[in-house]
Amino acid sequence: MPPNRPPATKLAPTQRSAVTNGPLFIDGDGNSPWSRRYKDLCSEHASDLGGADALSQSQLSLIRRAATLSVQLEQMEGRLSEGLDADMDLFGRLAGHLRRILETLGIERKAKNVTPTLQQYRAQRQVGRL
Repeated sequence: MPPNRPPATKLAPTQRSAVTNGPLFIDGDGNSPWSRRYKDLCSEHASDLGGADALSQSQLSLIRRAATLSVQLEQMEGRLSEGLDADMDLFGRLAGHLRRILETLGIERKAKNVTPTLQQYRAQRQVGRL
């Protein structure tokens, strides 16, 4: 951005893009089931990272891409659940792209601790479960 130009959020509404001013998409239906799920995912991903106010435009852009891929993958899974065909090569590539975006955002896989405490272990032993 040129040094003398203010960021888009500081410009008057008439000088900003319609998308910057509010509507979700340049074209399309913001009330479709796809759009509602997309908005939910964007909100949830932003929440995982501390809220939209704490994120850069680059991070928000990546969140939008992740939500788009997630919805597409969910639609493909829905077709599979109905016994319909889906392009599994495309599915795998989309899943890989989604994983890389989520890793870039810092959303990481965390192992769940399934080790019982000493008290739980003793209780299970007394019941004869171990």
